[in-house]
Amino acid sequence: MSRVALVTAEIARDADDDETPLLDALIWSGVDASVVVWDDRKVDWSTFDLVVVRSTWDYALRHNEFVRWIRRVSLRATLVNSADVIEWNLDKRYLRDLQLSAIPVVPTTWIEPGDAVRLPDRGELVVKPVVSAGAKDTTRYVMPNHADVAREHIESLLRAKRPVMMQPYISSVDEVGETALVYIDGTFSHAVRKGSILTEPLLTTTALFAAEDLTPTEATAAERELGDAVLRLVSEREPVLYARVDIVQGARGEPLVLEVELTEPSLFLSLHEGATDRFAEAIGRWASR
Repeated sequence: MSRVALVTAEIARDADDDETPLLDALIWSGVDASVVVWDDRKVDWSTFDLVVVRSTWDYALRHNEFVRWIRRVSLRATLVNSADVIEWNLDKRYLRDLQLSAIPVVPTTWIEPGDAVRLPDRGELVVKPVVSAGAKDTTRYVMPNHADVAREHIESLLRAKRPVMMQPYISSVDEVGETALVYIDGTFSHAVRKGSILTEPLLTTTALFAAEDLTPTEATAAERELGDAVLRLVSEREPVLYARVDIVQGARGEPLVLEVELTEPSLFLSLHEGATDRFAEAIGRWASR
């Protein structure tokens, strides 16, 4: 019998809607599965055949510690996704790599500590740290009305040695939302429509993650083409057990990658019949390798 760890964070216990159904599906399929907290020092990771990163949603403010953990665990057990993939994906500057590979992404300005902060004269923008999760420390601003507060937001992150990304607010999200394409073991599984999180300027969240309006959807042909291209590019690095590609519509209706989630994404398994069982079966296959 394969032994599998589904990895969470202490503050995320019971916060992942997928956790209990997935655990039950694994157990019913004959896998010895348990939910384990990533920074629990009592855990012997070498006793697991597969360690699956799931809801480790406190990593953003513990980035260096989390990277050390994935490196340490990967020496003792099979970690998925792999340490190399996760470390690359933790920092949203991976979008630059995608863009260099001709993947269309939301235009992004990157601001490093020590850089001068230059804000656009007009329009709406989104500011967030390059290492972030759950829309924490992420805010929408209207220029020039919010220039002072936007600048202070950026400078406060830079003072904390947290590089910043600045993107135009994609207005189509207010009307049609984002499309999240979920892939399991290299194969497209299902799609979910995500409503706007930043529903108004200056809105922030103090919760572990921002609440989302989620509905099952059918991805368009163009969205599938872009999502599949992203997955092929990622898989050239190495195969991944799970992936989520978040896509928005640009000004001309063209699909653009907003994010690629390879670390600890919500996969919205409960919104699509059979998705939980598909993921459990994939985990079982990987654990038996």
